[in-house]
Amino acid sequence: VTHSVPACIGSMTINSKQLDNESPVSIFAVNKCYETVQDGTFFDGSGFAALVREGYKVRSDVNITLEFRTTAVHGVLLGVSSAKVDAVGLEIVHGKVLFHVNNGAGRITATYEPRGTNSLCDGKWHKLQANKSKHRISLIIDGNLVHTDNPYIQSTSADTNNPIYVGGYPADVKQNCLTSKSSFRGCLRNLVLTKGQHTELFDFNRAFDLRGVFPHSCPGAEH
Repeated sequence: VTHSVPACIGSMTINSKQLDNESPVSIFAVNKCYETVQDGTFFDGSGFAALVREGYKVRSDVNITLEFRTTAVHGVLLGVSSAKVDAVGLEIVHGKVLFHVNNGAGRITATYEPRGTNSLCDGKWHKLQANKSKHRISLIIDGNLVHTDNPYIQSTSADTNNPIYVGGYPADVKQNCLTSKSSFRGCLRNLVLTKGQHTELFDFNRAFDLRGVFPHSCPGAEH
C-alpha cells in the first residue's frame, strides 16, 4: 500500500498513553476532521494536485467533466500544457468559467458567464463539461451550453506532454492556456477525462504531488 488512508482517526493510545494529536512533531497532508463531510477533495487555496507524472496527451479529442464548489471568484480548475504552445486550461475568472484550447495555431476560449458574478461561487455544487473535438470546443455548465468559433480550423491536435495540474500549478511550471495564478479554494469531485472509448476517473489520493489538497474530505460547508 503506497497511499494514505482516507479517514479520520482520533483517541489513539499506545501502551495506555494517549497520543497528543493537537501538537504533532511533524505533519504532512493531514487536515482536521469535519463534523459534516461530503464526498470530494478539499483544496485550501494554497496549492494544487498533480496527476499523470509521465504526461497526459490531449491530442485531437478530450472530454473533461467535473463538479466544483467554491465561494471564490477566481481559481484554476485544470491545466495540461506542453513545452510548446499546445495546451488546454479550465479556470474561474471574475466568477466566469473559461475553457481555453491551443492546438498550436493560437488560443481560443469558450466563456460561460453566469447572470450574477457570484452565482457560480455560492458554495453549491456545479457540474462542468468541457469538450474538445479537433478544432471545435464547447463548455457546458449546469446544462448551459457555450460554443465558440475557431478560426484555426486546420489545427486540430493539442500535443500536450505535461502532467495534469488541478486546482493550481507550481510557480516554475508554464501553463500556456491559463491566465490565472490563483489556486482554487473549495471542493472538486468526479474528475473524469474521456478520449474515444477510454474513460478515466481520477482519484486525487493517487496524485504524485499534493499541496494544500485533502482527498476524500470535503467540509460540509465553507467556514
